Amino acid sequence: MFIKKFELLFLGIIVLASLVLAKNYYDDYSFKTNDIPQSYKDRIAQKEQEVLFLMQKNYGFSFKVPLIVTDEFKGRLYGLTSYKDGEIKIYLNKKVMRESMDYIVDNVIAHEYAHALMFKLQNFKRGDGHSKEWQASCVKLGGLKCEQYVNSHDVVMGKLPF
Repeated sequence: MFIKKFELLFLGIIVLASLVLAKNYYDDYSFKTNDIPQSYKDRIAQKEQEVLFLMQKNYGFSFKVPLIVTDEFKGRLYGLTSYKDGEIKIYLNKKVMRESMDYIVDNVIAHEYAHALMFKLQNFKRGDGHSKEWQASCVKLGGLKCEQYVNSHDVVMGKLPF
């Protein structure tokens, strides 16, 4: 009798685990194949408005740059600012958004706008993308962590409930 109950309990756990795995797979597939959720768009737009406000306050002007969410990055690059033929664009990596949206909003958007500002002011040299001037502008634009690359420790710690 005890063994039969144990087998049923074990079978129930297997069925429940399979359902959880199937839901996670479906959620992951849906995120990859659909546009980002409206809540993500709203958070990105809100942070962009904050950055533009701080740019106006600290530099006396502001300019909006196209923010493009893409899943075409290779690896774990969180964002990229491009400057080509006088046009500036900011790209955000969709692949890391689901797991690191807070980090993108708190750090990456201001980080990339600081690059855009350096391009606009023509205050850059090849290979000098994270200069002291860039770091100062990143802070002035509301970046919480103005480092050269993503700090994986901050991303992991930001997910913990304490």
